[in-house]
Amino acid sequence: MGTQRTGAAGAASRIQVSRTGRLAPAPRMGFARPQEERLPLDEVIVGDCIAALDRLPAESVDLVFADPPYNLQLESALVRPDHSLVDAVDDDWDKFASFSHYDDFTRAWLLACRRVMKKNATLWVIGSYHNIFRVGATLQDLGFWILNDVVWRKANPMPNFRGKRFTNAHETLIWAAKGPDHKGYTFHYEALKAGNEDLQMRSDWFIPLCTGEERLKDSFGRKLHPTQKPEALLARLMLAASSPGDVILDPFFGSGTSGAVAKKLGRRFIGVERDPAYAAAARARIAAAVPLAANAIAQAPAKRAEARVPFLTVVEGGLVSPGEALLDERRRHKAMVRPDGTLALGPTVGSIHKIGALAQGLPACNGWTFWHAERKGGLVVIDEFRAQLRAGMPG
Repeated sequence: MGTQRTGAAGAASRIQVSRTGRLAPAPRMGFARPQEERLPLDEVIVGDCIAALDRLPAESVDLVFADPPYNLQLESALVRPDHSLVDAVDDDWDKFASFSHYDDFTRAWLLACRRVMKKNATLWVIGSYHNIFRVGATLQDLGFWILNDVVWRKANPMPNFRGKRFTNAHETLIWAAKGPDHKGYTFHYEALKAGNEDLQMRSDWFIPLCTGEERLKDSFGRKLHPTQKPEALLARLMLAASSPGDVILDPFFGSGTSGAVAKKLGRRFIGVERDPAYAAAARARIAAAVPLAANAIAQAPAKRAEARVPFLTVVEGGLVSPGEALLDERRRHKAMVRPDGTLALGPTVGSIHKIGALAQGLPACNGWTFWHAERKGGLVVIDEFRAQLRAGMPG
């Protein structure tokens, strides 16, 4: 959470509704896009976020991560049962005169971000129950299209010392596109799934708070910034919704978590922070961050972007022979390969997908991952044969 406050107003245009999203192509590494030549890339701008964003070119950033003041409305100091004080957020930058003042502030910075977002850019904003619902309503009022709300479940939350409420063990992130007709946003669905034991990534993320060596401290050993976010949280959302070389904007830069993660993951960043002390700490932190090797962060090709290879081509290539039997992983079902690239299951003939579904009594089936061929005493999934053919195709 950074330290920015200002006020402004504006209007958002109405746009047609569509709920689909697709993977945006990754930029070519090593080539500066025209607008990037005018951007303060990999810099921490000290000043008011609205004024700073107003100086950026329109439609120039690929992703926005915003950790605005939460307006916690603390009425008095928080005290533990042993009468020691809790190091809570009571800084002036988190205090607003009223909800309407906070709403004006939210509308102003969202409009400033909207102007600099590319058409296929998306925005992440994080908050607690104190502010996230007001931010979400303002997002929708301005024409943003909410894609997901993500619950960050904290592995080690602060307990409720007074025992009068549930332990506040989560924060909420809203992920939004610029509008419902902006469908080209980046979402690396398959990479997230592969890293999640081949299961779809859920919208509840269990990630520890920022502690240990990652937590920045001042010369007295105290927390440098009260709301420093864990790098794992920023890494997951950047890996999900951006590609190497993309420009990440953080209008509430704070201790620079987004900048450090962007540098490690091969992204560019623009940070805006009003407090010079936080900005200085962020610069030092980012200078010490070590980028990962290019091959470690290179974006894996999405399956939907891979060349289409029909099963007939696998047969014609001699990787599977006509008359050969294909089996499922547990050898419960068997179908015969025909020379035209179809399968026969008893009297029924059809595609690898149709016959796979029929064998299981299901409405649909991915035949590439269901059927296997016998090779050297073991089973090989036929998708491996398709991968071999793709590897030999010209780029």
